[in-house]
Amino acid sequence: MFKKTFAFLLVAAMSLQLQAQTSPAKTTKSVLDDFMNKRFGMFIHWGPVSLRGTEIGWSRDKQVTKEDYDSLYKEFNPVLFNADAWVKAAKDAGMKYLTITARHHDGFCLWPTKFTSYNIMNTPYKKDIVGALNEACKKQGIKFCIYYSVLDWYHPDYPMHSAYSKTPDPASDMNKYFAFMKNQLKELITKYDPYMLWFDGQWESPWTNEMGKEIYAYLKKLKPSVITNNRLGKEFAAMENKSINASEMVGDYDTPEQVVGKLNMEMPWESCFTICTQWAWKPNDKMKSLTECLSILSKTAGGNGNLLLNVGPMPDGRMEARQITRLKEIGDWLKVNGAAVYGTSGGPYEPTSNYATTRKGNKIFLHVMNTDTSAIELKNIPGRKIVKAYTINDETVVMEKGNETFKILLPSNHAGKLEYTIILEADGNVESAPVIK
Repeated sequence: MFKKTFAFLLVAAMSLQLQAQTSPAKTTKSVLDDFMNKRFGMFIHWGPVSLRGTEIGWSRDKQVTKEDYDSLYKEFNPVLFNADAWVKAAKDAGMKYLTITARHHDGFCLWPTKFTSYNIMNTPYKKDIVGALNEACKKQGIKFCIYYSVLDWYHPDYPMHSAYSKTPDPASDMNKYFAFMKNQLKELITKYDPYMLWFDGQWESPWTNEMGKEIYAYLKKLKPSVITNNRLGKEFAAMENKSINASEMVGDYDTPEQVVGKLNMEMPWESCFTICTQWAWKPNDKMKSLTECLSILSKTAGGNGNLLLNVGPMPDGRMEARQITRLKEIGDWLKVNGAAVYGTSGGPYEPTSNYATTRKGNKIFLHVMNTDTSAIELKNIPGRKIVKAYTINDETVVMEKGNETFKILLPSNHAGKLEYTIILEADGNVESAPVIK
């Protein structure tokens, strides 16, 4: 009996050891906490398609013929591109990280990859965009991140050659394409050491969850601390903002798109939004107002998420002056209200159209988005009392306390003006307070 028990325990131990060797270590909580504390980053969608002013990837084989789209790189010469200026625009906006579309669904590569000729070195420009941004980010203290699509409608071995054709190419070879992807990802990590990798394009049928898991494990061997979003797998919130199964997710955090994610104190998430309407540059594209941008930022932080705000530079390499101005306006607001955003947790109240809340220590930061309202009524926090209220500029704010709720009387001098923050001081730590609906 002893021998049988010993043999069973030995086999069990060997099995656990094998699992430990084959299962990749997940990104550590400290690394993810550092990422989530940053709260605000810049997304950049850019490439030869800016010459046509249509959407990156998706306009291929639609507004722009495949032949025309795939030849645009031959005239792509962004002579006014200045990596330092782009990163400065992000820094002036109060952004803490930057994510560039090194390779979108159209397959064009903004770095001198060894594995396809469809890259920046075969344009008239002939300079490494990814490398320049990486260096500029290092100089200015911004975390450098890379977007990489797992689909590639240009590559002959990827089975789908258009967003608008569902018939796989029988001559393609997904195994060869998968090896090509691994080579490129190793190249990107080795050359640029990115803080985070932002994947996309995993919804098409040639890509499987198992492929996503294998890539995640591969990346963790190359760089254990690299962060990835969850678009290596099929489970993600996307534009529907659906609730997802965390155990099925491949990656480190969820990615709702063009919508503020739901308040979630357990799963890290990041909403991506466009500053205009299109991801890539479009002439005279409608731009979001400062009020709308700040509302998105506050609701995102209030939901315990990050905001990745996208800009689309012009074909000559410049960001539009009006977009830079809008970013600077956001940055100016954050210079005053940054304590209510960076390093905070969402809640304890769910965001509404009028307000959002964040918290840290014994303070709740009330983001007043609708400045035309005269008062905000909140439910009392179990086990805690609000003892003091004042604006972030130290103006006293009047409170009316009740048995189940308390009312904040908003200062009339802020009516009709830009969003602002009121600090509610409690008689103890509120970070672990339950979410109040």
